[in-house]
Amino acid sequence: VQTCALPISPMTHGSPPALETPPPAMLFTGFLLASAGALASVVVFQFGFGILPCVLCQWQRLPHALAVLLAGVGVGQARTADPIRHPFRATPWTTFTVLAGLLLLDHLANTVLAGFHIGVEQHWWAGTAACSGGAPAGLTAEQLSAQLLETPVARCDQIPWALFGVSLAGFNFILSLLLTGAAAWTTLHFNAARIGSRAVKSTR
Repeated sequence: VQTCALPISPMTHGSPPALETPPPAMLFTGFLLASAGALASVVVFQFGFGILPCVLCQWQRLPHALAVLLAGVGVGQARTADPIRHPFRATPWTTFTVLAGLLLLDHLANTVLAGFHIGVEQHWWAGTAACSGGAPAGLTAEQLSAQLLETPVARCDQIPWALFGVSLAGFNFILSLLLTGAAAWTTLHFNAARIGSRAVKSTR
């Protein structure tokens, strides 16, 4: 009687195979490209088309820059835990979960900020003191005149560009909202993998 041995695919130590798809590197790369693309777009609008950013626009760039950093760390961690390159290295699901959670909070904050900016544009509420382009107090008439001439002012309640009635803040709101949902799913996915890996270890 002949017996045939079924091929056994390699599995990362401590990681259930069902939880390894989609790969963490692919997920973090998606977050990195989305935020990097958003930053590249506003840079093109500013220096290519002369659309100056207001204070709220500049603030909305910071979460995307932070997301690029967090996602970059995630990509690096995922590459070092690649089961093909390092088949006996445990997958750092806890690190992945923490990074995804930070991305969730980051994009959620940007969604709120973009929503606030939309309200300012639609005159639903007033913006911050810096949104009006006002000068600091205590300046002389000559200093104030020089500052107004040298510093371009972009007001937060004006829409310099829109497509189909959606401003740049509106597009950032949509993108950040989608990234928030994606980050929430990714956090739950990584946390489930973390719990599953602990269950696998406890049975050994």
